[in-house]
Amino acid sequence: MNHRIQFRAPGGPEVLEWVEAPLQAPGPGEARVRHTAIGVNYIDVYQRSGAYPVPLPAALGFEAAGVVEALGAGVAGLDVGQRVAYVDGPTGAYAQARNHPAARLVALPGSIPDEEAAALIFKGLTAHMLVRRVWQPHRGDWVLVHAAAGGVGLILTRWLAAEGVRVIGVVSTEAKAETVKEEGAHSVLVIPRGGSYSDLASSVKRITGGKGVRVAYDSVGRDSFEGSLDSLAPFGLLASFGRASGAVPLVDVADLGRRGALAVQRPSLFPHVADPADLHAAAKELFEVHARGMVRAHIHDRLPLREAAQAHRLLESRATQGALVLIP
Repeated sequence: MNHRIQFRAPGGPEVLEWVEAPLQAPGPGEARVRHTAIGVNYIDVYQRSGAYPVPLPAALGFEAAGVVEALGAGVAGLDVGQRVAYVDGPTGAYAQARNHPAARLVALPGSIPDEEAAALIFKGLTAHMLVRRVWQPHRGDWVLVHAAAGGVGLILTRWLAAEGVRVIGVVSTEAKAETVKEEGAHSVLVIPRGGSYSDLASSVKRITGGKGVRVAYDSVGRDSFEGSLDSLAPFGLLASFGRASGAVPLVDVADLGRRGALAVQRPSLFPHVADPADLHAAAKELFEVHARGMVRAHIHDRLPLREAAQAHRLLESRATQGALVLIP
């Protein structure tokens, strides 16, 4: 019998439950995927907690790797037994197996193991969006990366450094700072969890010789938002792509002008890969830069799928470095 993780009401990790989830034969345009590894992402926490409301009861998960078990009518380009991964909805990756739109499945090259694929594809394609669509890296520019020891942060830091960008990472512990330096960060600032970001901008200006950064990649949200804005150089961009500390405040466009003709963007992975052609092209480049060592999958821990609640507790503790992977 197939099983999945779902929740019937928003709340803490304890609302997650292990339930039977019978599967029908895949419908037209679908493929059945037997999961081998499942990625955990902060968007899963947002949905579970109610920050991002979803129809209930709801299954969780956008990211997984596995093997094609069956094909529905009209599916071309995939074979039974083929290794694949995916990175978008409908939700339901927290399951032993599922039927998924075949056009949204990405074939995995032999160079990447399943667990690394599950740890990499959502976070890696998020990094791809940030360095290819949101802002094109320029050698020598300064960039600020919040949560630099997180799943996206480590990939983004290494990728930017490989492109010649000078990265200032922000982390919560000295141990995380060492990890981020190993990924190529020029400088790392330590702000303990619950600490103040009031000195962030002055520290950034000191490191950059008073210039500020061209881009601030901010997945923290409310707590870091003002500090990120104040860290920008004139005509700089704040890419706010997460809200781990809460929703960001409302933006006064006139105030952005007074601060130095700044820009704020709320990028999201899903529009970035909405077109299947864009999805497959982005995944192809991601796997290529992975093979060249420009990015790598960082797995903090592997947990049984039934222990998804513990994975959420770990993620919300901000004690992790890299990704969490669930094993069915």
